[in-house]
Amino acid sequence: MSNTNDLLNRINNCYSSMSKGQKLLATYITDNYDKAVFLTAAKMGETVGVSESTVVRFATYLGYKGYPEFQRALEELVRNKLNSVQRMEVTYGRISQSKILETVLSADADKIKTTLEKIDHSAFEVAVSTILEAKNIYIVGIRSCAPLASFLGFYLNLMFDNVRLLTTNSSSELFEQMVRIEENDVIIGISFPRYSMRTLKALEFANNRSAKVITITDSIHSPMNLYSSCNLIADSDMASIVDSLVAPLSVINALVVALCMKKQKEVAGTLTMLEDIWDEYQVYENDEINYIDDSIKVHYAKLGDIDNE
Repeated sequence: MSNTNDLLNRINNCYSSMSKGQKLLATYITDNYDKAVFLTAAKMGETVGVSESTVVRFATYLGYKGYPEFQRALEELVRNKLNSVQRMEVTYGRISQSKILETVLSADADKIKTTLEKIDHSAFEVAVSTILEAKNIYIVGIRSCAPLASFLGFYLNLMFDNVRLLTTNSSSELFEQMVRIEENDVIIGISFPRYSMRTLKALEFANNRSAKVITITDSIHSPMNLYSSCNLIADSDMASIVDSLVAPLSVINALVVALCMKKQKEVAGTLTMLEDIWDEYQVYENDEINYIDDSIKVHYAKLGDIDNE
């Protein structure tokens, strides 16, 4: 398996035999990988002062099939290295103000499409069966991944009575919530660049206790996969102001639907019971749409009641 230093290793190993132009490219990429990742072959050549063909030959000289494969290796290098300010600068340079909506939605649609093309269907089936067979189900997702973990936890709670959504501000709190995890349990870890060390530590802890580990992450090279036996890969945008997690959410949605199909009777029973509870305690009385008269029920307090408080 290659790692995030693979490109730099190739450059270092080949540097002594490179031409003058190739050495200029190697130096620029090594020093400015955060900028080089967003350049076309022509633009990189212009920036460094060499021809576009020299850039393409440089990529093949390093052992890549062409510039696109070289650029993917460069993306892997910077995937977890861009800070928030750099990501913001990149976004402002890529999207024009007049086409924000079109650009963002089109990019999200592309991520779902590429995720569908690349995702391992057998791994998806293994994830479903592993969750179904687990004694306890732990879910961990931190920072921008917390809403994904919460979404998954909400729906799994409708199907299972053994779901534990880990919420924490420190690694020690994670371990306290996982202290009884064992080999018959499963943990689902959700993390995308910039990867969470706390999530990684939780997966390591679970793996050390012989629990099953399922990851939802962006790459086979993700550090989250170090301890997992089942990897669900979904594309995310590592270079934008706001992390694009549309594709991961879609994968989670598919996971929920697949589990619902396996537990139709249990889910139907739970939903029927919940509907009765919601009606009895008027859970949705004040904020649900009344589909009979197509109006929203809103209750206003009388002015006199307010004045008397």
